[in-house]
Amino acid sequence: MRLARIELYELSLPLLEPFIISGGTMTDRRSLVVVLHDGEGHAGYGECPPFELPFYSEETLGGARLLIEQVLMPRLLGREFETPEEVDALLRVGVRGNPFARAALETAAWDLEASRCRTGLAALLAQRLGVAAAPAIPCGVALGIPPDRSPATLRRWISDALGKGYRRVKIKVAPGWDAVPVRAAREAMAGIDLPLTVDANGGYEWPEHEANLRALDGEELLYIEQPLPPDELVGHARLSRTLQTPICVDETLRDARAARQIVDLDGPRVWNVKVHRVGGLSEVCRIIRIAERFGARLWAGTMPESGLGSQAAIAAAAMPGFVYPSDLEPSARWFGRNVDVIKLTMNSNGYMQVPGVSIAALLDQTRFRGASRQVLDVGAEG
Repeated sequence: MRLARIELYELSLPLLEPFIISGGTMTDRRSLVVVLHDGEGHAGYGECPPFELPFYSEETLGGARLLIEQVLMPRLLGREFETPEEVDALLRVGVRGNPFARAALETAAWDLEASRCRTGLAALLAQRLGVAAAPAIPCGVALGIPPDRSPATLRRWISDALGKGYRRVKIKVAPGWDAVPVRAAREAMAGIDLPLTVDANGGYEWPEHEANLRALDGEELLYIEQPLPPDELVGHARLSRTLQTPICVDETLRDARAARQIVDLDGPRVWNVKVHRVGGLSEVCRIIRIAERFGARLWAGTMPESGLGSQAAIAAAAMPGFVYPSDLEPSARWFGRNVDVIKLTMNSNGYMQVPGVSIAALLDQTRFRGASRQVLDVGAEG
């Protein structure tokens, strides 16, 4: 495939309510969307969803845009590629980190191949891995820290979620907001056999918050997600041998290199795989192969992205190694009704269907035009 034209858009979707984690607050979901054209009528879409401020990752939306415009797009424009993996390899040359910027173009290349092959991302990914994709994936609800820090608010949120059929409940925790929300969650989930997990987004320090983490260890959680800062790889390995509750790595799982180090350290065996955080679907394939040899249990996380960017996460979640419910949720949960550019839905049993077509066939162009602003449109000859 020859990349004859590349478009770049800014996408902005207002959230129904602020989403608060240990490091920051979101009120709008702003991201970048890349569209790759092959000159034969096929298009591939990819999203770049880092946050505007560096409270989750070092990479920010502004920095990603600069790299995409000045380095990555010119590098690909007019070139011919046999596979998305070749795109991934070229994007890495001379570029350290910046996985979100690279993932925008890399996932768009996967979608472009899916469009050319008249299939969906999950089928294409399964073909590469030599496995069968699941027709539907289980969904879990991810609940932030209530703005009022009220257990009653959290109980209400959980009760509402339970009525919708989610397969897992995840709540955000932070030092000073951990024992109280877990107790509130248990009260809301009384009599319901559903896994509960907590996510700290790296908000704890060891041994400073040892008492907090040991208290969580006694709560019969499915796992504790990212308790320590992202660069505490050794710390997470040690913690996984200290606590009885499984430790899940999220931000620490930066790429396949980090996955190999976790294996060498005999570290945590629950991994949250965010496609854009690790640099794209080619890297996801590498991580899946490492996880399979190590016996790690995977699940798909989200930022959350729009329904467009979520297609890559859905494809990953449909792979056999992804055994826990994903963070993928209906679009209405985040943005309200008839707002998202690709509407994600979940049935009453908590499952989301895996599309069998490329993103172009799913995209609501009217909503996309209303929610986005084109900032660049460059042809190979222009």
